Amino acid sequence: MNFDLDFETRRQLGYRLIDEVNGFFSSLPDRRVQPPSAERKYPEHLNSLPQTCTEPRQVLEDVLHELIDNGFHIPSAHYLGMMNPTPTYMAFLAEALVAALNPQLANVARSQLASRIEAETVRWIGELIGWPQSFAGTFTTGGNEANFSALAMAMTARFPHLVEDGLSSIGGQPTLYASAESHHSLDKSAGLLGIGRKALRRIAVNDRFQIDVERLEAAIRADIAAGHRPFCVVATVGTTSSGAIDEIPRIAEICRRHNLWLHIDGAYGAAVLFSPRHRELIAGIEGADSVTFDPHKWLAMPFSAGIVFTQHADILRQTFSVPCPYLQKTTTEALPDNMSVSAQWSRRMNSLKLWMTLRVHGRQAYERLIDRQMELTRGFAEWAAQSGEFELAAPQVLPILNLRVKGWAGDPADLAAFHKAIIEDVNGDGQRWISSAVVRGQTVIRAMVISYLSDERHLAGLKAALLNALSRAGTKMTMAV
Repeated sequence: MNFDLDFETRRQLGYRLIDEVNGFFSSLPDRRVQPPSAERKYPEHLNSLPQTCTEPRQVLEDVLHELIDNGFHIPSAHYLGMMNPTPTYMAFLAEALVAALNPQLANVARSQLASRIEAETVRWIGELIGWPQSFAGTFTTGGNEANFSALAMAMTARFPHLVEDGLSSIGGQPTLYASAESHHSLDKSAGLLGIGRKALRRIAVNDRFQIDVERLEAAIRADIAAGHRPFCVVATVGTTSSGAIDEIPRIAEICRRHNLWLHIDGAYGAAVLFSPRHRELIAGIEGADSVTFDPHKWLAMPFSAGIVFTQHADILRQTFSVPCPYLQKTTTEALPDNMSVSAQWSRRMNSLKLWMTLRVHGRQAYERLIDRQMELTRGFAEWAAQSGEFELAAPQVLPILNLRVKGWAGDPADLAAFHKAIIEDVNGDGQRWISSAVVRGQTVIRAMVISYLSDERHLAGLKAALLNALSRAGTKMTMAV
């Protein structure tokens, strides 16, 4: 089998794809998120491994039909669910180019220009944090890998012999701390690092869903008294459920007092770095030892695009660098091999999409995006507070809304079921999509503004859908009783 398609076939396939994608982008302000629930199904031809050739145009048409006509469309302006955005068109073009050129970013010798573009992109964003020029960073697959990398660095910093000698060289149980609302990638990372998921102390939150700093201090002191080895505190900037932002300056003071690494999981919320108006929400971020940042959340990048930053370039290299004599050496202090600063080895160029988007649209486009989405969400929160039917279940800090039905006097378990029924009703016709969250043990309605295409019209549609769903769910519950 010759994998090299002829010029004319490539041209026809490429033009067909570009035309379809262009039409898809044009449709996104009004496109439904998914088919109605009764029409959702998987095609039979995806069930078995193909044994023989199929005409490439037919395969492309099949894929376009299934993924575009029948797929679940996160890029839709009506997608108001999780932290998954509408990608920029420049990002799409960049991803296509990267797939064609296939640069290998493990080694600078085979990707000198690509590595320089990545280093430049890391520098652009890292400078917004407010660190001196000595900081370092690398692209990751997302927040999960970035958090893992940061915790690995934190352990290296606290236990310098760990990388070579292993966990037995520590002499005590390492412990780390994060809020009860922090991302569950921290649990996964603790397990993968070999310290055990029980080593993660999840600290209760205050009435603003921030880590309770007094309880944090008490937990650290208790672990020290028990002979454990605290090494890191994770502050969250934008929790998944409610968008809460931990009190960075107070946490930083605790870390200084106990000589602990401060990691900030800003996968979502750290994007407010682009907005001078909202920068105060993350005051003190420059005091972090490391920061997780996900462009594939608020910066409108397609998957995957995460970054881990650190003030300590030496710790980054100590954690991940290994000698590799068969690779050509062309690295410099400012441009190391990516395999020496990353948990990955072979790696695609995840930076070009953000670099091209920033080149075309500039930082101010992101400033306007963030300010606009904050404004839209505040308006929705005000509507909910005045509606008579809904109320906020958690403070609105970032463009995330937690809603519950107002005035519920029945069983809390019934309220959770009622909220789920409302969500299923809103999502049922496929036009829009919202999610749920658990707030203080209670399932609530969760929505957020994440697409740069979403505007007042889409939020007005959501308001109407919520009110209609509330009415229908209430009727069904009355009939059941």
